[in-house]
Amino acid sequence: MTAEKQPGSIKGFNVARLLLILGLAVLLCGEGYFGYRLHTLSKQQEALKTDYANVNNITLGLFSVKQWRDKVSGIVNHQVRHFTLTAKQKKDLQIEVEQIIMALINKAEALLEKKPKSLGGKLKKLAVKTFVHTDKIKAQVPGFAKTIIAKIDNPANKNKLSNLALNKFAQAQQTGYLDSTITASDSVTNIMYHKYRVSSPEEFNDKLTASLDHIRAQTYNYCFGMLGCVVIVLALWWILRKRTELHATLFIMSLFFAFLLLSVGLTASMVEVDARVGSLDFRLLGEHVVFKNQVLFFQSKSILDVVEVLVKQPAVDSIAVGALILAFSILFPIMKLTSTGIHLLSKKKIAENKVIKYFAFQSGKWSMADVIVIAILMTYIGLNGLLESQLSSLNIKSDALTIITTNNTALQPGYIIFISFVLYGLILSTILKFITPHDAH
Repeated sequence: MTAEKQPGSIKGFNVARLLLILGLAVLLCGEGYFGYRLHTLSKQQEALKTDYANVNNITLGLFSVKQWRDKVSGIVNHQVRHFTLTAKQKKDLQIEVEQIIMALINKAEALLEKKPKSLGGKLKKLAVKTFVHTDKIKAQVPGFAKTIIAKIDNPANKNKLSNLALNKFAQAQQTGYLDSTITASDSVTNIMYHKYRVSSPEEFNDKLTASLDHIRAQTYNYCFGMLGCVVIVLALWWILRKRTELHATLFIMSLFFAFLLLSVGLTASMVEVDARVGSLDFRLLGEHVVFKNQVLFFQSKSILDVVEVLVKQPAVDSIAVGALILAFSILFPIMKLTSTGIHLLSKKKIAENKVIKYFAFQSGKWSMADVIVIAILMTYIGLNGLLESQLSSLNIKSDALTIITTNNTALQPGYIIFISFVLYGLILSTILKFITPHDAH
């Protein structure tokens, strides 16, 4: 009877294992897709924020000669074109213009009273006194003054004055310093405007902000999708906890999920440092001048990015730190995952190999992946607090000046994936100790 059931049991086991492999393979493909999309969107987000930071950098805004030239010329243009005289100002100006005209007439009279020495001079004096009556001219002075004031307040003349004032600003561009800074600023903005097919700073910022909001929502969706796949795997361990014949297959498939978590966690952005002056508002020549979104500093890094930056430094200590992070937080976890699979599937001789057993069961104390997770978290908390403190000290609110700073430093989905890998790896290590057919010590 037993002999008759055995083929059926083997067949049932093979079917169950095949279904398990197929189901987990589909789930693994889903996790791989989520991870690929998260990684891709993370790089897109970093590129967009870098471009945003470059265009809105404080050196091209608040510290830019071009920005100041445009704002000041706009103020001058506006004030000249929209200059108006109040009734009191017109009355005061009327008196001053009349006084100036009267002074000119009096000066002309004084010149005429001088005794001419030549015959021609005597004839001219006689002609002027005969045909020019200064009393009548003086009586017309108020009318002359009103005509002059009307000419000044004429819109056409205002435009001429505005153009004259703006021409003075244009002449300032001829200096070498202005030319170099304006050329550098224009070069950056023109490249970015052409890249994103926009024509103004407002359009550029609105377009990138909308894109970043959309990408941020998508990255978190894919992040939670990856975590959902891992949760399903852990749920299968609970469901199949009594099916010991399937444990080896389930464990090997579980390792593939861990490898995907690790690869995305290492390459996706983990933390962004973004400090900026959100708004700077002050009065210049009686009008408001506003600078918005002035980026002071921006960096977005993954663990691999940090390693790359460190090992490329000329200092030996930086290279050493980069090598340590590479070895203990990247290579050790990979060796550990690989060794657990080899230990479980191999024959006793290979499974009991000291190197395999060491990486499978004892390398955890040397792996710094969990330490890196805590270090990044503490760095984020400390840096975030430091930036908040430093930026808040710049906040000023008064009638003359208003400065509002913002700290957009934040942990990214890459951090969530990496910490999930660490926790998932600890769970798999615990499971291995229970299901291994070999000595776990």
